[in-house]
Amino acid sequence: MSLEKDPRRSRLLNDPLAIRAMAHPVRLDLQSLLGREGPMTAADAARRLGISQALASHHLRQLAKYDFVEPAPGKDNRERPWRLVSTSQSWRDAAATPEGAAAADVLEQLLAERALDSLSRWQQQRPNEGVEWRDNTGIGQSGFYLTADELTELVTEIDALLQRWIDERPIDDKSTRPPGSRYVAVTQIVTVSPEE
Repeated sequence: MSLEKDPRRSRLLNDPLAIRAMAHPVRLDLQSLLGREGPMTAADAARRLGISQALASHHLRQLAKYDFVEPAPGKDNRERPWRLVSTSQSWRDAAATPEGAAAADVLEQLLAERALDSLSRWQQQRPNEGVEWRDNTGIGQSGFYLTADELTELVTEIDALLQRWIDERPIDDKSTRPPGSRYVAVTQIVTVSPEE
């Protein structure tokens, strides 16, 4: 199957202000909600997240200012839904400047905390899940020695593997979700020890 790639689906962030704008719990929640549910109004998003409509509107406008969300067509002139612009972001080039590196550090800390919270919730739920879900989730740990070029190759290959699913099944397009599919979060954490 050949899918035409929408260049706005994957976004490389290098503007520290945009990275900082994304690094907010409510804004990450809003992006996640729009990804799972598709376009929705600030009022609907506020109800789903248990926050005020004014707060949801404020954060959606901030996300729109940095091109993370945009207005979507509504059922009538009164309805003003929002939709995601990009469904996958990377900020690997942000470290080129001190401001970008600091912004990326804040975002990565927030994302790591959210991933650990998600893992904790999954661990509570996992015993009640089918074996195919239990056996392929959780944390795996591997350590090995690589050169910088080999690390680049490894990360590139992992990214390419994940990109297949990002392209074939954009998170905000419910029509691409096969029956029985569930939202799966993959958090990639790669660290390097200091030179000995």
